[in-house]
Amino acid sequence: MPDKTVILPRDPERVHLVQLTDPHILGDAEARFDGVDTDATLGVVVTAVNALECPPDAVLMTGDLVHEPDPGAYDRLAQQLRRLRAPVFCLAGNHDDPAMIHARLNRDGISTRRLIAIGGWLLILLDTWQPGTHAGRLPPAELQFLGDSLAGAGQARVLIALHHPPVNIGSPWMDAMGLENPQDLFAVLDACPAVRGIIWGHIHQEFHLRRRGKELYGTPSTCVQFRPGTDHYARDELPPGFRDLVLHTDGVIESRVQRCPLQ
Repeated sequence: MPDKTVILPRDPERVHLVQLTDPHILGDAEARFDGVDTDATLGVVVTAVNALECPPDAVLMTGDLVHEPDPGAYDRLAQQLRRLRAPVFCLAGNHDDPAMIHARLNRDGISTRRLIAIGGWLLILLDTWQPGTHAGRLPPAELQFLGDSLAGAGQARVLIALHHPPVNIGSPWMDAMGLENPQDLFAVLDACPAVRGIIWGHIHQEFHLRRRGKELYGTPSTCVQFRPGTDHYARDELPPGFRDLVLHTDGVIESRVQRCPLQ
């Protein structure tokens, strides 16, 4: 089994996670993404997470950390993430540079480790980044990582995190740049009842589907929201948000999206 990070949850009967995704931090502090100050909106979301009555045991950041790869953007992202009162684990999205993420985000409670044992659960973070395209793919080495991790999971329940959606969400422009080989992913996951859920980013909107006993969740961005069910890009005026997850020892996942109204 690949090396894993071990975290002791605050409550041995449940694991509390927060998923943040798609902050799109810009290298120029004065720049905007479709008119939105992404640094400010991430700050509002981080403040809301820190105000939760039950603090999370870990935070999963599932891609598009920056809008364009820039060391300064990753440094500004890290300043915000260091405010969180839990360890943070980061994945690359299609807007990212994985090498830059590894170089700039592996300190001060922020990590790019992709295998986390916490309570009776194993969290597996899959890298779907590929160069030169906004779509995602799981290459053979990543599928091998997944298979090896599941083989070594023992009695643990499993939650999978990735950036690109493995199912269509009903927006043709976004579905065209999802995960290119979902059949390879589900060929592994469908044979493993220990896998109870899959979470992802990329789509900038809330999504939920139950598939063969597994909960599938897409999560809003911490910045700009995309309107569901559209043929082309259309901005939604909903505020930024995050996903709150409670993983129970019996394998049940409770989840809700929390929105963070802007002042």
